[in-house]
Amino acid sequence: VALHPDSDLGDAVLECYNCGCRNIFLLGFIPAKADTVVVLLCRQPCAAVPSGKDAPWDTSQWLPLIEDRSFLSWLLRVPSDKEQGRSRQISSQQIAKLEELWKEDANATLEDLQRPGVDEEPQPVLLRYEDAYQHQNIFGPLVKMEGDYDKRLKESQTQDDVVIRWDLGLNQKRVAWFLFPKLELGEVKLAVGDELRLRYRGELHRPWECVGQVIKIPNNTSDEVGLELRRSEGAPVDCTHHFSVDFVWKSTSFDRMQLAMKTFALDDTSVSHYIYHRLLGHEVEPQILRTALPKRFSAPNLPALNHSQQLAVKSVLQKPISLIQGPPGTGKTVTSATVVYHLAKMNPGHVLVVAPSNVAVDQLAEKIHRTGLRVVRMTAKSREALDSPVSFLTLHELVQHADTHRELQKLIRLKADQGELSRSDEARFKAARRVCEQEILQHAEVILCTCVGAGDPRLSRLRFRTVLIDEATQATEPESIIPLVLGSKQVVLVGDHQQLGPVVMNKQAARAGLSQSLFERLVLLGVRPLRLQVQYRMHPCLSAFPSNMFYEGSLQNGVTSAERIRPHVDFPWPDPSAPMLFYSCLGPEEISSSGTSYLNRTEAATCEKVVTRFLRSSVQPSQIGIITPYEGQRSFMVNYMQFSGTLRKELYKEIEVASVDAFQGREKDYILVSCVRSNEHQGIGFLSDPRRLNVALTRARYGIVLLGNPKVLSRNPLWYHLLQHFRDRACLVEGPLSNLHPSVMQLSNPRRPWKPEDTRFRSRGSEVGQVSASDCKLILNYYGDYDG
Repeated sequence: VALHPDSDLGDAVLECYNCGCRNIFLLGFIPAKADTVVVLLCRQPCAAVPSGKDAPWDTSQWLPLIEDRSFLSWLLRVPSDKEQGRSRQISSQQIAKLEELWKEDANATLEDLQRPGVDEEPQPVLLRYEDAYQHQNIFGPLVKMEGDYDKRLKESQTQDDVVIRWDLGLNQKRVAWFLFPKLELGEVKLAVGDELRLRYRGELHRPWECVGQVIKIPNNTSDEVGLELRRSEGAPVDCTHHFSVDFVWKSTSFDRMQLAMKTFALDDTSVSHYIYHRLLGHEVEPQILRTALPKRFSAPNLPALNHSQQLAVKSVLQKPISLIQGPPGTGKTVTSATVVYHLAKMNPGHVLVVAPSNVAVDQLAEKIHRTGLRVVRMTAKSREALDSPVSFLTLHELVQHADTHRELQKLIRLKADQGELSRSDEARFKAARRVCEQEILQHAEVILCTCVGAGDPRLSRLRFRTVLIDEATQATEPESIIPLVLGSKQVVLVGDHQQLGPVVMNKQAARAGLSQSLFERLVLLGVRPLRLQVQYRMHPCLSAFPSNMFYEGSLQNGVTSAERIRPHVDFPWPDPSAPMLFYSCLGPEEISSSGTSYLNRTEAATCEKVVTRFLRSSVQPSQIGIITPYEGQRSFMVNYMQFSGTLRKELYKEIEVASVDAFQGREKDYILVSCVRSNEHQGIGFLSDPRRLNVALTRARYGIVLLGNPKVLSRNPLWYHLLQHFRDRACLVEGPLSNLHPSVMQLSNPRRPWKPEDTRFRSRGSEVGQVSASDCKLILNYYGDYDG
């Protein structure tokens, strides 16, 4: 950024005095001690280094050049009302639309917003559908929008001038290590198993490119990405500069969603008659399956079920379609595994078990395997080389060790020895492998894969009478349809619609309802979830607020206070019997280096002090987690603890700092939550999402510390009640960690009164098509009591 020649400061270029950095989001100023001048320094690393006594400035006085999303007034004069009246008026809505358009066309202008179709919204999803053709006609365009958006986004994320560090993996494959700064923008996600293309365009080697698989993503230990190359021949390993990286986009998941919806519409045998009508929201007489119930509901080698878990299992076995709601820590995975065990024993054929994420599938596979059932875990071919905790159950591993197929084993050994096979041997190898895979799948009692993985052609010959979808509230509806159209007659959806839902990147598609899960729509249609009611994770004082706010006070505690107190941990809890506190931090938020996220240096510094106190009390780093909703704060906090922590760097490296989304479904002994937002006018962003707050509050087993600005957060009605909850227990505190005392800060009055339905599940209101009077009554009835 350069100032205008007519400004008070002339056309000066804004850059760091020390290192020359020109990223405006990193720049701040410090008054010089001797002169009436200010010094511009970047936040990191220059202003992060403490000043010595003889230094000409005091880095502790550093302040950013941007405040409340505006340049400081002494840097840029604010135009008068008269001057603003003469300028072109641009609304914040237009700016938001233009920013979306820039993702497709970097040169787009306001005039482009007038183009036909730019403002056109897609048809929103409905509560009920006349038939599967209408269902496909509404969801098909939304899936295409999301796919096109994902493709444009990933193909635009080319990173040039990448510096490579070469390594050789244990499997003798080349691994390229590099930094990928664009990940901090948060607009594109990178996961282990994704494919990237690495290109060399320098002068020291002929042009070269190769596709590889991501084996490591940035974490607390390192911000490097690890890319394992498919082939090592010709790789310019003697070169380190002049590389570029781009995404290899695959349409597979979107193609499979479209095919599944087409199958649902065209193939009468894809689902049973009853399932078909229930999924579309038609009025049908509820069915009870005639089945001999087991005498004992607990499954072999799994924990005994409590009362609500038994009720859920018993009910599921007798219904063609069931929803199980598993609030945090209520044993959802054990319940799902137990359901699968009984379904496999009671029904002939295979049980298909799916989830949107590979992590959830692996956890279920391990639990179901314990019961003694024959389990096969199917993975995408692109993930076969990746480590997995259940690799011994994977189809490709079972094929490798299939002793009955001698010809196949001979070809596998030949390929391993020679690196590749002749054309004829390769054809024989693929044919033998297909036969072996089908035999293994036919012999299995339970087959597990991701929702998208259920569209794998290797499963197309099999029929699955029974399907269980875990984490169903994190899958979009088209994603959930994929496993259902393989012949389902009995369907179980497990999830929690009070926690985070599906991730939809395209805002138009999300507004139209693609971000609503099938689980949520079935709830609105009157399918009542069976709620698990005993939580085994949190200290009872930690479960009180989530239970009352998100689950109508129905959660019972399966652990006592004594089981969740660690007397040897010397931490200044205001009430030693209630390991919880809200630590008032009034430092301002700042825009992160990407310009699209936020950070809060005061909260980061306070976090480090809290973490250090836990570490000094013999709490292991792996038992501590830090949750922050902003990538800018995550990145800043990791660096801050590394450079400013008073203990060994290695200890801080082991502490996980991640987003709310990354912590869903997981737990730590001690959780810190850095709220970040602290401003006068900008609000609190997606901190206002009740489901995000629910997840953040329910990850800790032994204690939780929230850090934030109570005055700013209390403007939101839900946060006001949370802060009042802490204040009522004398756990809203301020002051140094060695001398905490109750905060005397007056909380702001919420901008509107809180209503109980604010924290209960609600659909996206006007975003979900037309709702009839009878459907309104049905939705209102949702807020009644739950079965079980």
